[in-house]
Amino acid sequence: MSRVHMPEAPQTLSSVPAGGHAIVHSLQGGRGFRSRVANLGFTVGAPITVLQNYGHGPMIVSVRGVRVALGRAEADKVLVRPLDGAQ
Repeated sequence: MSRVHMPEAPQTLSSVPAGGHAIVHSLQGGRGFRSRVANLGFTVGAPITVLQNYGHGPMIVSVRGVRVALGRAEADKVLVRPLDGAQ
C-alpha cells in the first residue's frame, strides 16, 4: 500500500516564524487590499522570507528583495505555503 503525499494546507503569513520561508498561495480581503499588497510584490508564487515576527504587532518580511512591514491583520490575509518545514 503506497502513501499519497497530501500538500499542506495554506496558512497565514502571520503564523510563519522569523527566519521562515514561504511561497504566496493567495490573498484574502477586499479588492483594495489585494491590489495594494500585489503592488508591493505579494503575488501568487512569490517567495517570502520572514525577517521579524514576535507573534504580536507588525512583522517584517522580504518579498522580491524588498523589506515590507505588515500589520498583523494584513499578514493574516496573506495565505502562504511554508518551505523548509517552516511551521
